[in-house]
Amino acid sequence: MDSIKMTVDIKLSGRKFDGWGTSLCWWANRVGYSDKLTRQIADLFFSKDKLGLNIMRYNIGGGDAPDHHHITRTDSAVPGWKSSESAAYDVTADRNQLNALARAYKAAGEDAIVEVFSNSPPYYMTVSGCSSGNADPAKDNLREDAYEDFAKYLADVTKYIVEQMNIKVTSLSPMNEPSTDFWWANNWKQEGCHFDLGNSQSRIITETANALKAAGLSDIIIAASDETGCEYQYNAYMAYSDTAKAVIGRINTHSYDENGAEKLGELSRQVGFELWMSETDGGGTAGENAGEMAAPLWFAKKIIRDINALSPSAWIMWQIIDSHISKEGYNGNKDRGALDLNSGYWGLAVADHDNKTVLLTQKYYVMGQFSRYIRPKMTIVHIGENALAAYDEKYLCIVVVNDRAEDIMCDFELAGFSLGSENIHAVRTSGDIETGEHWAELGDICIMQKSGFSAKLKANSVTTFIAELKQSS
Repeated sequence: MDSIKMTVDIKLSGRKFDGWGTSLCWWANRVGYSDKLTRQIADLFFSKDKLGLNIMRYNIGGGDAPDHHHITRTDSAVPGWKSSESAAYDVTADRNQLNALARAYKAAGEDAIVEVFSNSPPYYMTVSGCSSGNADPAKDNLREDAYEDFAKYLADVTKYIVEQMNIKVTSLSPMNEPSTDFWWANNWKQEGCHFDLGNSQSRIITETANALKAAGLSDIIIAASDETGCEYQYNAYMAYSDTAKAVIGRINTHSYDENGAEKLGELSRQVGFELWMSETDGGGTAGENAGEMAAPLWFAKKIIRDINALSPSAWIMWQIIDSHISKEGYNGNKDRGALDLNSGYWGLAVADHDNKTVLLTQKYYVMGQFSRYIRPKMTIVHIGENALAAYDEKYLCIVVVNDRAEDIMCDFELAGFSLGSENIHAVRTSGDIETGEHWAELGDICIMQKSGFSAKLKANSVTTFIAELKQSS
């Protein structure tokens, strides 16, 4: 049996962690009509005794023109809060997503963190008259005369969530992947809006800060710019005006494109700004003959790569449910249906609308190998490409991926940590959803060493070790 060595050195500590989360866009728009489904999801994903996610990103929909029906996914046509420029706010229009937000917020408890964000301004504020983007996707779609109006719209919706729903909102991000050319008018995908680097992005950042202040919400920070990749976000930050930089409370980056991750992480440490990895997922696979663990192993390695490179204070996936099952579909469109669990897929579960139940995958349980044990306020420790650790005053947690087809022995050398007990708790996920391990309690599998411990890592598995630390007198 092969053997590897990992050093868990307190000197390699990163930031304190805010936690794990998900966007509510688009799954909450699709499932929120059913309180039965919404309650299940809130419990399964946000309760501490389940997945324990604590960060929710609520999507403030712009809303497309009433005669537009080009978005064909059943989940991504998010309603706006106003149907026209002269209309009053309709607080019931996005009732589905708000229902999911309220349930998730309650389930997460005192650790809950809510960010609101926008994919596009309302259609009547756009150049194209369409909330899916400009006719030329490389050009801005917010009208020059609508910056203040759009910022006020975002602040008004946020104020309702705070004051009428009694939900604390921590941050507002007014843009989503803005410097890309992904968003064009009348496309089938979703809302989207291009903002040029520099002046356009800086302007909406400062206008949003002004609008929050005018609404009496100055304690809510501005996050920017939620670019699609780390190099994009680095370039966006470098192009912000000094005025914009002064009002930004956090930088958000997506990591679909990992290029420049180390550079962005280093910039955040040098300048001193907070950094979230605020959106990612993918259909990748890893492992050797891994079966249903192929997608989860890829996902686990993705989490580790992102956190090692960026040292962010939060890691947030795109959406926990990306596929839906329904005979009737929704709003005239058909759902994707069941997943092929032996290949790559997005999301952690499937919503079965016909039976009003949630179908979990091994990717859900692998997410839990991180989120159940590495909790808010713990300090991250960077180890290497297949492991991640975190600690607080009581516990040290180590998550390890073995994506080989055979078992391996791993020696953990602990540098700067003093164990308070030789009883190390080990939990593992492996195999398939029907017969495999799901947060399986492993018992006494660790062999104590002078400077740490060793344990066997099962083939194609993810294991979490929880060690009690010696308390200082």
